[in-house]
Amino acid sequence: MRNSAVSLPRLLAGLTSLSLLLLPASALASSHREAPLIANDPTADNTDVYAFVSPDKPNTVTIVANYIPVEEPTGGPNFFAFDDNVLYEIHVDSNGDAKDDVTYQFRFKTTTRNPNTFLYNTGPITSQGDKDWNRPQTYNVTRIMGGTATQLDHFDLTTPVKVGPRSTPNYSALETANINKLSNGGIAFVGQRDDPFFVDIGSAFDLLGLRPFNPAHVIPLGAAPGIDSVGGFNVHSIILQVPITELTSNHKLNKPTAREATIGVYASASRQQVRVLQADGSQQGQGPWQQVSRLGNPLINEVIIPLGDKDYWNSQRPANDKEFAKYYSSPELAGLINKLYPSLPDIATTSRADLVQILLTGVPGLNYTGTTQSDLLRLNTGIPPCTADSLTDTTGKCSRLGVLSGDLAGFPNGRRLTDDVTDIELRAVAQGYGSFLATNFHLPNKSPNNLLGDGVNTNDMPFSGHFPYVATPNSSYSHTHHKVGSTSTGFLP
Repeated sequence: MRNSAVSLPRLLAGLTSLSLLLLPASALASSHREAPLIANDPTADNTDVYAFVSPDKPNTVTIVANYIPVEEPTGGPNFFAFDDNVLYEIHVDSNGDAKDDVTYQFRFKTTTRNPNTFLYNTGPITSQGDKDWNRPQTYNVTRIMGGTATQLDHFDLTTPVKVGPRSTPNYSALETANINKLSNGGIAFVGQRDDPFFVDIGSAFDLLGLRPFNPAHVIPLGAAPGIDSVGGFNVHSIILQVPITELTSNHKLNKPTAREATIGVYASASRQQVRVLQADGSQQGQGPWQQVSRLGNPLINEVIIPLGDKDYWNSQRPANDKEFAKYYSSPELAGLINKLYPSLPDIATTSRADLVQILLTGVPGLNYTGTTQSDLLRLNTGIPPCTADSLTDTTGKCSRLGVLSGDLAGFPNGRRLTDDVTDIELRAVAQGYGSFLATNFHLPNKSPNNLLGDGVNTNDMPFSGHFPYVATPNSSYSHTHHKVGSTSTGFLP
């Protein structure tokens, strides 16, 4: 196995400011409807980005970019789909200057086979090319590297939505058929999936409520289990798996201590600056492309960036993020937590250099990319995935709390599907770092802040151990919402 022997002390050398894991958490919806203008443009709205060393293929990186928040499965007769007029992109910074070194572009084309019916499908869809699929979408993938554009795949079909047992009777076969090999040795899956984010949005937006901690709120309620607010909803996913050697600056597999091992990842959506409404009701874009949505680290635009700058932030490239650093160092949310949870120990509200480091530069010894401040999901590709035979933490198990629990393969070193970023960020911003960081780095371990959480610790549907990893979408015919989380009441670990 590549680089399976990881020296924990060496990796964590320089992690002395590991107040790090912290993103203040309040909105807690990662990036669902996070800004006023993009909330009105859901097909261009990034919801989440994940980047991790593939657990079953550790010489590759898997990147998941999700769009279209809170897709109700019963979306017929016009089910959700990617937008033909949006440019969807995955960006990789290989050398720490916050500029693209590798970009993957996805464009879509929708066809109406039979304009004389209202049906999405006129019979069971039993294959990708089934003529009964009346609104098929095709896509192409273009890689831009070193200023050269290379088409990696040409107009492969996406997966149809999961309608029901009559319309999509063997959905697993459709999913398998949609795993497309790319000319660079990678693979891609594009289509609808279950929303992999798990969080109690309903309580969080009710004045930053946490159901297990309801009694500690300034407006107290009875303690209760968390509810997964996005459980039962879908998103549209672009899932890309590519060789690590295509992404690192030296095009090699690097040891975790090598600077070249760490990459920065973000996803975006852009529209052309002019939208033309045609006489037949269709729309067409013209002119240069303008970025309207982006996402690297989770929860940034929700809870770090104030309302007046949210859509502006979405329009900017990460290389310009220095102008937003003041919001990281003095986050509004920290003060709100102090006011709304007066019985908890006070947390620092200014001079939060820890937030600036973990979110804008990365942490020396873990995933540092240099002094350029930029919102990127930083992944040290030299750290092997945390699997049964390749453990990176001191407790002998992988952890949903990632680095907070000593599992270096997890957030904020990239982001896995199983990482509970809500709880990680809540505990960190409240300076309840837990025993691992308190023991090794003498960081605050305030109690009960070190137990903070929303009461939702896992996704509503299990993830797969192989590509495309994200769970199958919820069916239009049969699904449920607002599933009770995985914890009971009280101050819970």
